[in-house]
Amino acid sequence: MTGTEAPFTDIARSRRSPRKFLPAPLPPADIRGVLEDAQTAPSNSNTQPWAVHIVSGAERDALAKELLQADDEGRTSSDFTTDYGQGIYLERSKSLAAGYYGSRGIERSDREGRRAAVRENLGFFGAPHVAFLFMPALGDGVRTAGDIGMYAQNFLLSLTSRGFAGIPQTMLGIYADTVRAFLDVPEDLKLLFGISFGTADPAAPVNAFGRTRIPLQQSVVLHGTPGVLDGQ
Repeated sequence: MTGTEAPFTDIARSRRSPRKFLPAPLPPADIRGVLEDAQTAPSNSNTQPWAVHIVSGAERDALAKELLQADDEGRTSSDFTTDYGQGIYLERSKSLAAGYYGSRGIERSDREGRRAAVRENLGFFGAPHVAFLFMPALGDGVRTAGDIGMYAQNFLLSLTSRGFAGIPQTMLGIYADTVRAFLDVPEDLKLLFGISFGTADPAAPVNAFGRTRIPLQQSVVLHGTPGVLDGQ
């Protein structure tokens, strides 16, 4: 391993998605630095299709109230579907949910407890900032969404490198019309997801909830590349 690989490895492997943040806002210089790092993401044909809205302070609080009210009234408005099928991907999603609710002591039969936990998304888990990632409707959207995914990964890793954290939230995209109306975003920009970010609360038990990843053999096929997975 070269001298330049260890720091990135530490950052990438230590990144987590906390579900409880401290309320203190981040320094403006750090937010700008994260945005500048995110802006270096690869982009198909250099289209740079990301349109990012950062919401903080009183506006963040007001938007959280709007989202919670939309949820109370059942006003969902997703720009994209969420479908994990009936196979392994759905099983992984269910396994994550079971582990998460279990770590919080919320029983499967406790519908109200689960609903309250889900609604914490709409309060941005207490984070002082939230970034909304919009995309233009170009073709079938796959390449555009791929670009924004790479932008988001840069954003998240930059936060981690600075001692902060963020959590991507597809649930925020379920209320796309509410967010667009509040931020005065045109209809032709579609909300892919949001990232709540700030300083993770080190004392919050929920932040100890770990992540799991499948073994490389389940996701990687090697062609003429010997020795990579030996001993695993």
